[in-house]
Amino acid sequence: MRRRDLLVLLGLGLLAWPLFTQAPAQTLPVIGFLSSVSPGSTQLMTAFHQGLGETGFVEGRSVAIEYRWAEGRYDRLPSLAADLVRRRVAAIVTTGGEMSARAAREETATIPILFLTGYDPVQLRTVAGVVRGGGNSTGISLYTHSLAVKRLEFLRELTPAPTKVATLVNPNSATANIETRELAGAMQEAGLELIVVAAGAEGDFPEAFAAAVRQGADALLISADPFFTNKRAQLVALAERHAIRVAYPWREYVQAGGLMSYGARLPDAYREIGRYAGRVLKGAAPSDLPIQGPRKFELVINLKTAQTLGLALSPLLLARADEVIE
Repeated sequence: MRRRDLLVLLGLGLLAWPLFTQAPAQTLPVIGFLSSVSPGSTQLMTAFHQGLGETGFVEGRSVAIEYRWAEGRYDRLPSLAADLVRRRVAAIVTTGGEMSARAAREETATIPILFLTGYDPVQLRTVAGVVRGGGNSTGISLYTHSLAVKRLEFLRELTPAPTKVATLVNPNSATANIETRELAGAMQEAGLELIVVAAGAEGDFPEAFAAAVRQGADALLISADPFFTNKRAQLVALAERHAIRVAYPWREYVQAGGLMSYGARLPDAYREIGRYAGRVLKGAAPSDLPIQGPRKFELVINLKTAQTLGLALSPLLLARADEVIE
């Protein structure tokens, strides 16, 4: 072979070398994110991504996320969960209450499910125990069902104290009866009358408030249902229109102008479930991760709203508040 031909062949070989030695693009692990509500607070999703980031995962770089939003229609959850299972995601994160977690559990017994729910997962038989839940599920419980009674106590510290208290529940929720039952027992012990009003869609909100007022309610407790949280601006506006004192489950309502709230910090919970998702991607099994609860509950009061309603807030109540919004 002539020297010139040899050099040409070597040159072609060098040009082709990267084609044979370049590593194939690495496939990112995929998390399924299933929620019963619509994309809402960016603060909550920022907290979720922050938790993922603390375990070394960044969306689009080291992990992909498939989002599925039921937009308040619980009947869509089974098909959305089934779609994530068909895509063989590495884990399914469920938010927006027990209904999301239940839909995922009914579709898979093998893919890890990381739930964020407001109710006791042991009582609901989501898991067998808190330390080692068993099966393929673990997550965060905010235990909101037991806090409605505490919110009632704070309402009774207002002056004048309420005599009839209504509670707004979502009839489509599987856990509405649990909260109502516990609240009814506390109301009976306190000698108060409980009025139950329901709203399963945004269009039901005006009539629910009107029904509570017609029946003589002078205070209202909003259930911790995720659908309500997603529509908090509408609920706060109705409370203002009817000039009724309302206790809410989350500080986000009070930041929107609501009177008072008592509950855990939702961003903290989203951040923690993000951490759990990252740990699962690194190989942890759900049975390795205990059910977590809130580290703190906080009382938040909107002083301007209280003044608009003509309420007197005792110095003791203000001193107990973790935050007073003026």
